[in-house]
Amino acid sequence: QMQLVESGGGLVQAGGSLRLSCVASGVTYRSYAMGWFRQAPGKEREFVSAVSWITGKRYYADSVEDRFTVSRDNDKNTVYLQMNSLKAEDTAVYVCAATNPFPCASCQRGGDYDYWGQGTQVTVSS
Repeated sequence: QMQLVESGGGLVQAGGSLRLSCVASGVTYRSYAMGWFRQAPGKEREFVSAVSWITGKRYYADSVEDRFTVSRDNDKNTVYLQMNSLKAEDTAVYVCAATNPFPCASCQRGGDYDYWGQGTQVTVSS
């Protein structure tokens, strides 16, 4: 089993920044990558970003690629999501997730992920 705990969410004005963290514990060696998803009220969950524990390759949704940066610290089993130039439409619950051990092509499919955190709320006021 793997446990994921997110932190860093909060309320910020449009144009501001937040940094989310996700700490993984348990059988972390069984994961190829860590991803961030978000879900706004009344909307489906959507992929935001991911990073491979193994290669460091990063993946982004088009809507955030120029504003968000994902990174990982393998020694701390922690993944970060630096979010800059936040917009009202970024408001959502952000959830981190861990994939299965196999490499994912784009790491954007929810089905690639075996473990999910509880999420942290990000609210951007306009």
